[in-house]
Amino acid sequence: MRFVLTALIFLIGLFDLFMAGSFLFQPLDVARGLGVMQVGPAGVSTIRADFMSFFGVAGFAMLWGAWRRNADLMLVPLLLFSVTLAGRAIDLVVSGPYPGWPVPMAVEAIEVVLLLAGWRLLPHHKIADLTS
Repeated sequence: MRFVLTALIFLIGLFDLFMAGSFLFQPLDVARGLGVMQVGPAGVSTIRADFMSFFGVAGFAMLWGAWRRNADLMLVPLLLFSVTLAGRAIDLVVSGPYPGWPVPMAVEAIEVVLLLAGWRLLPHHKIADLTS
């Protein structure tokens, strides 16, 4: 069970790193596919920087946590995707549904469930006590 969970987290981490790279190298194409519009050079810069950092940090933490079998590293992407999922749920209530809304929410929900399971099932590593 742990091996399958670790492998799934690793694969989804790779997917997130791929997304980060896509936002770095093709920000307009990928953003357009997600329904995000840029307004001028500042918009392109924001898409490139913010989306790349979101997916890059999440993907890296997932890969590193899965590779090291360290559940503590799952907290960063778990929080990122949980807040994102909550934001989408709030928007769904406030603004109503839009075409295709279930897909990103399903992807984020799957990531949250896998990361929560990883955080619960994988070992937690103690940080060295630097005060002694």
